[in-house]
Amino acid sequence: MLFKLASVFIGLASANVLPRAVPVDGIVGYATLNGGTTGGGTGPTVTVTSLAALRSAVTGATPKIVKISGIITGDGDTVDVGNHTTVLGIGSNSGMTGGGFRVKKGTNVIFRNLQLSKSPAPTDLIELQTSTNIWVDHNTFTSDLTHDKDFYDGQLDMNHGTDFVTVSWNIFQQHFKCSLVGGSDNTGDEDSGHLRHNHFLDINSRTPSLRFGTGHIFNNYFDTLLDSGVDSRDGAQTLVELNVFLNAVDPIQTTLNGGFSNQRNNIFTNSTLGAVDAGTFTTPPYTYTTDAAASIPTIVTASAGAGILSF
Repeated sequence: MLFKLASVFIGLASANVLPRAVPVDGIVGYATLNGGTTGGGTGPTVTVTSLAALRSAVTGATPKIVKISGIITGDGDTVDVGNHTTVLGIGSNSGMTGGGFRVKKGTNVIFRNLQLSKSPAPTDLIELQTSTNIWVDHNTFTSDLTHDKDFYDGQLDMNHGTDFVTVSWNIFQQHFKCSLVGGSDNTGDEDSGHLRHNHFLDINSRTPSLRFGTGHIFNNYFDTLLDSGVDSRDGAQTLVELNVFLNAVDPIQTTLNGGFSNQRNNIFTNSTLGAVDAGTFTTPPYTYTTDAAASIPTIVTASAGAGILSF
């Protein structure tokens, strides 16, 4: 399988648009394959302001667009999202705290422009399980580093065969175990990954940690990784290109956990790249454009996260 995290940028709804090769408001990468990802499409739109209304609105398999107004306080449990659904935050400060979203055995779901924070374990801020064609775009994920490393679970975890995912223009910050692709060492026949134009700030590890699958990780800005960054393990194949690593401990690693990585044209500042076992993944199965690595900190900090686009 090809697990894909793609931070993509097409079009743009920001006041000051910087010149770039990659657009800010649009989908590219793995989520465009396998029939594409449209979410709720032109389905009916509903706006919700409470947890009960949110849970009700996102269920079912009929096309729908669910807009969240303001920050909804969760109950520590998951909000399960049905097929053919788009979940959008209104303005710059809408989303959920104290709970998380889950897509389980689902398909064709979009999450955009959401502020997501502090969901206690075992609930991830977003969990994708046995699901296909998901787009996670322009969200801000926030936790803290003051609690124990196991107090929160993942900010964005993908497991049990999840495939065809694009992760674009997000901010991941203040978290111990950011993104896990592949639920355990025993799911080698299920899991696979791709990631682009995201900002990782004050993250301890897993940006992402990828088991078994195939990950394309490019044009991201990794700022202050405290323990490890891209962790390719259990035979995973990764292509890591045109990223910027600033103050990053073990920015790319393969040898500790038996993975592979081809890395090219990355910038490492106050970051030391150790020995990396090269793999066989050199060409993704889709057309993509890139920005120069030197421009990535400026572009990503200006255009990533919730509040850049308007819904």
